[in-house]
Amino acid sequence: MSIPLAEKLRPSDTQGFIGQKHLMGKDGPITKMLETGSIVSMIFWGPPGSGKTTLARLIANYVNAHFVTLSAVNSGKADVMKIVKQGREYQQLMNRRTILFIDEIHRFNKAQQDAFLPYVEDGTIILIGATTENPSFSVNAPLLSRCRIFKLESHEDKDILELFKKAAANYPDHKFAPKAFDMAIKHLNGDARAAINAVELAASLSKNVTVKIMEAALQKKSLYYDKQGDTHFDTISAFIKSMRGGDPDAALHYLARMIKAGEDPVFIARRMVIFASEDIGNARPNALVLAVSCMEAVKMIGMPESQLILAQTATYLATCPKSIASTEGIFAALKDLDDMKLDPIPLHLRNPVTKYMKEIGYGKGHIRYPWQAGKMGKKPSRQQYLPDNIKDRKYYNPDW
Repeated sequence: MSIPLAEKLRPSDTQGFIGQKHLMGKDGPITKMLETGSIVSMIFWGPPGSGKTTLARLIANYVNAHFVTLSAVNSGKADVMKIVKQGREYQQLMNRRTILFIDEIHRFNKAQQDAFLPYVEDGTIILIGATTENPSFSVNAPLLSRCRIFKLESHEDKDILELFKKAAANYPDHKFAPKAFDMAIKHLNGDARAAINAVELAASLSKNVTVKIMEAALQKKSLYYDKQGDTHFDTISAFIKSMRGGDPDAALHYLARMIKAGEDPVFIARRMVIFASEDIGNARPNALVLAVSCMEAVKMIGMPESQLILAQTATYLATCPKSIASTEGIFAALKDLDDMKLDPIPLHLRNPVTKYMKEIGYGKGHIRYPWQAGKMGKKPSRQQYLPDNIKDRKYYNPDW
């Protein structure tokens, strides 16, 4: 059986590892760990193709540990316990440590993660978990406290080019056009695995790998976007902040990312409805009307046409004047409800719906239309609306 090129290219030493200099450089924390041999349990957090599996295997090879890999997608507690038993045997018979690598560890539920917690703690196994999601949210706190978290980044363009050259060296009879690599780099978003796979597939299509052949191998741009994970939240956050900062170009860029990744268009529209009220408010009241119309139109029209409606609304909201007077005002009012006692509503503001209520002062002295005095050339009437203890409180500041 032929070995996949990505597997052939896995480095056996630190010199062959490409990228992640902040971890594997001269003074990187993992480099220091390998130099001292003090390997601890750890979590690798990063996007697909950033080298999580490769780095785990490299660590195991470097310290001559028994390496076992599980995927959280199709493994359970029984599989973990079997490995724990093997780990004890290796430790007792050969004085050899066991590194348990769990891919997509975030898919293990709490009970499954708890299953290997005691064995991580007593050193029976060294755990290396890989995840594309923020481990602060997806990994149990007790397990997290016993592991070091290392954040892996997408590979830089120069790293991907180096990988291309290493991969191409496996095909001495092939010719790879430099422009084919340049084009592919722009489409891979730092995904090393996708880069190696692209070379392998391109080589199978032709011995003369041109830009056109490489395009066929790539099929479509590799865009990592987890609709339930960090990329989802990071992108919508950048989209909102771009509109808040008045940058329609950046808003369109992040909108395009979400559209390209298949994000729910109604979700995007709903966030713009919130934005129209929260960040624009009374500076341009029609913004809320447009945002709601956008959401309803998106529901009726569907994709791909809805991307035009989303783009129109996003650019309008980004270029609108902004006001947080209403937003800050309601938050301040809510805070006072938590921090202060509630004085009674003034009697003159209460409706005297019965004779008794009128007798005890409900509605007495209430000026129904205080603004009419001004129309008649008189001084506008001023009455108290807030309860006594906060009668001078100002919540709404139109200058905000």
